[in-house]
Amino acid sequence: MTFSIIGRSPSGDEFGIAIASSSPAVAARCSHARAGVGVVASQNITDPRLGARILARLARGESADQALAQALAATPDRAFRQVLALGMAGPAAAHSGTRALGVFNTALGRDCAAGGNLLADPSIPSAMVRAFDTEPDVLAERLLAALRAGRSAGGEAGPVHSAGLLIVRDVEWPIVDLRIDWSEHDPVAELDRLYRLYAPQIDEYVRRALDPLHAPGFGVPGER
Repeated sequence: MTFSIIGRSPSGDEFGIAIASSSPAVAARCSHARAGVGVVASQNITDPRLGARILARLARGESADQALAQALAATPDRAFRQVLALGMAGPAAAHSGTRALGVFNTALGRDCAAGGNLLADPSIPSAMVRAFDTEPDVLAERLLAALRAGRSAGGEAGPVHSAGLLIVRDVEWPIVDLRIDWSEHDPVAELDRLYRLYAPQIDEYVRRALDPLHAPGFGVPGER
């Protein structure tokens, strides 16, 4: 019921995920990332616990392939799960269980991995990786370009209702955590518009947390 892409900046200082689904609030269950560690998408018949378990292994220095394999080895219901993982260095890893839903597939890139289930076409993850590789610079924009490419290639077989974008960088919290939890229209396009609104303020919100005395004002009525 989902298609997603996880990615890493070339320098390894940012990780992120963009995801869309016919289910409500998909990003709340399926998106997992930790600054300085990596990113995980845990989807299909989702087990959010896999995200935390794989990130913990990545933090101990395991490769994405090792962390994914070990987490799945301890998961009795792994046949139902689809998981993507990416760490600080090395290639991404992907798993699609034998009981994943409908048409499912994954694709790996140099700094990314894409996957989906109940897809309109099995080529969609590859189209997402190509779009990610085409965008040259900002990680969030590369992930959103990939999500748009997945939608344009057919996306999920049914209507898509939710989407999300999660980015971690150099602080303890996500610098971007944007969600369209339910839409009857086009949540991918709505997520893209929301990001364009939020992007110019990303560094300002970090500065307000770290150095409020010198942070810019909000520019809202009633501010002193």
